[in-house]
Amino acid sequence: MKNKRDNYSSGTKWEEFAGYSRLVRIGHTIEVAGTTAVKDGEVLAVGDAAGQARIILRKIEYWLKQAGASLEDVVRTRMYVTNIEDWEAVALVHGEFFGNIRPASTLVGISALVDPNLLVEIEATAVLPIDS
Repeated sequence: MKNKRDNYSSGTKWEEFAGYSRLVRIGHTIEVAGTTAVKDGEVLAVGDAAGQARIILRKIEYWLKQAGASLEDVVRTRMYVTNIEDWEAVALVHGEFFGNIRPASTLVGISALVDPNLLVEIEATAVLPIDS
């Protein structure tokens, strides 16, 4: 028996253009696509990696809720920063959201994101309890 697949869209033009979904839920597993601090096409918290991380994690929390999950269900996060010197500020924000949850996590420095004002991108994986 094949697990049901639910794709969630935020409605941006990029999802159709690049062929991806904001979030995919298959069975008890939820994958949240790389998320940035963009709203209505505008980069938020320009120049502030911690501010961008906070916005991103709130967006991830919102999308998880849409799929019937919460931050407590997150088992893995992946964080990408364009300036490795921002790692500690971004990690501290991650700790604000996940301090008691403590998912497996990766934080890496990368050369660039699609807009030079984007300093951080975060992905998440959540697993729901079997009875959900």
